[in-house]
Amino acid sequence: MMTQIELTVDGMKCGGCSSRLKRVLEESSGIKKADIVLETKKVNVSYDAANVNRAAIEDLIRGAGFTVLAA
Repeated sequence: MMTQIELTVDGMKCGGCSSRLKRVLEESSGIKKADIVLETKKVNVSYDAANVNRAAIEDLIRGAGFTVLAA
């Protein structure tokens, strides 16, 4: 079953940053799609909840050098 979350991510300064984060997320098992809006710092992730969870997605974002802001 596909699940979608929206996260606010700090540290993205340019298109290269958002492209890198998109690549990191979409290459990860269980993540189907990541849409990033640089101007609003929003990251929308569609993922298979049977294979990955929110905490793992947040860890991927932090591992890529960005900060997940509290909701």
